[in-house]
Amino acid sequence: MSLAIPDTDPNVTPKRLAVLAVPAILIGVLSALVLWTLEQAADLLGGVLYKALPGALGVDPSGWWIIVVLTATGLAVGITLTLLPGHGGPDSATTELMGPPLPLRTLPGLALATILSLAGGVSLGPENPIIAINAAVVVAILARLIPKVPVQLAILLAGASTIGALFGTPVAAALLFTGILAALKAGGSLWDRLFLPVAAAGAAAVTMHLLGAPPFAFDLPDYGAPQAIDFVTGSLLTCAIVLVGLVMLYAFPLAYRAMHALRHPILITTFGGLILGILGFLGGPITMFKGLTQMGELLKDPGAYDAGQLAVIAGIKILALLIAASALFRGGRIFPATFVGVALGLLGNALFPSIPIGLAVACGVIGILVVVTRDGWLALFIAAAVAGDITLLPILCVIILPAWLLVTAAPEFRIVPPADPATADAPRAAPATKQSKRARGGAPTS
Repeated sequence: MSLAIPDTDPNVTPKRLAVLAVPAILIGVLSALVLWTLEQAADLLGGVLYKALPGALGVDPSGWWIIVVLTATGLAVGITLTLLPGHGGPDSATTELMGPPLPLRTLPGLALATILSLAGGVSLGPENPIIAINAAVVVAILARLIPKVPVQLAILLAGASTIGALFGTPVAAALLFTGILAALKAGGSLWDRLFLPVAAAGAAAVTMHLLGAPPFAFDLPDYGAPQAIDFVTGSLLTCAIVLVGLVMLYAFPLAYRAMHALRHPILITTFGGLILGILGFLGGPITMFKGLTQMGELLKDPGAYDAGQLAVIAGIKILALLIAASALFRGGRIFPATFVGVALGLLGNALFPSIPIGLAVACGVIGILVVVTRDGWLALFIAAAVAGDITLLPILCVIILPAWLLVTAAPEFRIVPPADPATADAPRAAPATKQSKRARGGAPTS
């Protein structure tokens, strides 16, 4: 028995790949610069909102000020979506990680809404809007300079480079796009098709490192050698957290329907901002923002939080994620969901100290992300990256299997608006069918 070698794609030659690698690398650099610029603008505005202004006014930035800022953020986002051309593009609650390129006139409004959300403390990440912005820019540039490059390839390069920039490594993009490209009915070697996306992602990751972006890494105790009992306890913990994720999944359309009962974008975002402000006031700054810095705070001293505190933190972050995703704010769900997974993993370790903390955190991340992203590779990568221990990979590859069985028939973690408002009362969670978009090569949801 021999391994089957895929047929060669006549359109893919070493010369063509080498030639296209140059624009792919440039796309990676451009995508990283766009991400870095947007995050710098958000950090600058966030510093004004939560440091300079409260300092000048003599108020506590972690008290009622949070409610004021997030309510004002919701109002500003609503005005942006209402007045600027393109209305900020599609609602992030309804989009996958990658979609068709947006018109260029939509990008200023989308960028401004994203900056406002990130700076104000909304519990969403930058991944969806940044990929949309980069895809639109890359498609427009290539259409003018290299019109023979297919639009689909341009979108893949923009998406891969943005993922590489977000996580600081092309590995995340390679794993994610392995599933996407494998689902496409195209000939040739998978690595021939991955060559250009990996080149773009690698260039983006290097660019972010050169710009001084912090690495996606945390410091947890080493796991050591796998123990037989860890396969059992790890699987049980992961499956328990998957059930929490499924509750989030089925609560998502309910939250979306409730928020959109207000109908007008300004009312939806302002009321959403008010709720987020109250949640932030109750949970504190650690339950706000996209969650990356806050993950570092949790993992810096896990023993500082008891089980009750971790349960409250995770619960408030879950509510904040659902409200933010339902209230027309622009942003992705991967980063805040990862924070939820970390908090639940730490909770599992607090309740059952026999589970090593690194394993518990990785199980929490996998349990939430297989629900939110519906991509096992991405869940495994982020879990291993957060735990910072490659020795966990063998056991995680086994633990993810029962978790995947729990989610494989569930709907996607996004909202599908009804095709005809006259025949459907409200948006619903995306159905999981054999002919779904993902089966045809659609990207994971975020």
